[in-house]
Amino acid sequence: MTDAKSEKNVEEQMKDEGKKDQWWAAFPEPKASVPEITGDDLYEMFDEMDIKPEPRSFLLVDVRRTDWEVCDPGRGPRCANWMQDYINDVSKFGRRSALKVKILKGGIKGWVKEYEGSMMDGFQEDYWKQFKDQAKVESK
Repeated sequence: MTDAKSEKNVEEQMKDEGKKDQWWAAFPEPKASVPEITGDDLYEMFDEMDIKPEPRSFLLVDVRRTDWEVCDPGRGPRCANWMQDYINDVSKFGRRSALKVKILKGGIKGWVKEYEGSMMDGFQEDYWKQFKDQAKVESK
């Protein structure tokens, strides 16, 4: 027979063990908290890149890996915050940088929902169709 207190301890231990299995558990928590950029704003930046002759003023970094099918919603924000931490740390030692990191609001799923395969290398429409169908079911 178990009591409620010991059951709670077991649940807490299971949660802690689950955190240990996460890929990011080996790294420190990010200090930075970077802002989001909307898909519309990013799309506009791509459009301006084609119109204006000046050098591009942004770099888009895709942090999905071979497990892109999982679409882990934590990878992008964590990596963005760590990148901003790095930029901030390097700036402390005389290497000033105007670089500002941003997170794509809605992530890759939000981009596909809004722009489908636009500006995506290797876009596989059949794969992404499941998320459109899922969104339709959830909106009912």
